[in-house]
Amino acid sequence: YLTNGQPSVERFPISFKTHFSGNYFHHVVLGIYCNGRYGSLGMSRRSELMDKPLTYRTLSDLVFEFEDSYKKYLHSVKKVKIGLYVPHEPHSFQPIEWKQLVLNISKMMRTEVRKELEKFARDMRMKILKPSSAHSPMKERSRGKSLSPRRRQASPQRRACRRDKS
Repeated sequence: YLTNGQPSVERFPISFKTHFSGNYFHHVVLGIYCNGRYGSLGMSRRSELMDKPLTYRTLSDLVFEFEDSYKKYLHSVKKVKIGLYVPHEPHSFQPIEWKQLVLNISKMMRTEVRKELEKFARDMRMKILKPSSAHSPMKERSRGKSLSPRRRQASPQRRACRRDKS
């Protein structure tokens, strides 16, 4: 709600799965993109794990800053999930896309992570990515015709097997 009236500020969810002392933890912050810079808003008991100023030139710089911050508290980041932009319409029924990009960074080289994050960030800025929950417009249904795909006929051998089982 704090940034809803600011259309120049794009917001998107970033979630982290970390490991510490035999347990897994999940953390979520709101990523922010404005005027070519990245930052975040969030809540945490640790100041390094929530708000980040709009000073990061790339999305990967922001994510790596979080990874370094988690290391200070002996957490190792296992996964990072990045969602799509959250709409500015306060009464929108469009569901939030929480995990458009999922990176298992514990099994990836840092250069690979950077490459994937920058490709995703570029596509987001160009607004190429569409939510997986978005559906194409409903087709006008003509009377008596189904829009579902036709079922394939079972082969003669399969039909015979079904009859034998009954």
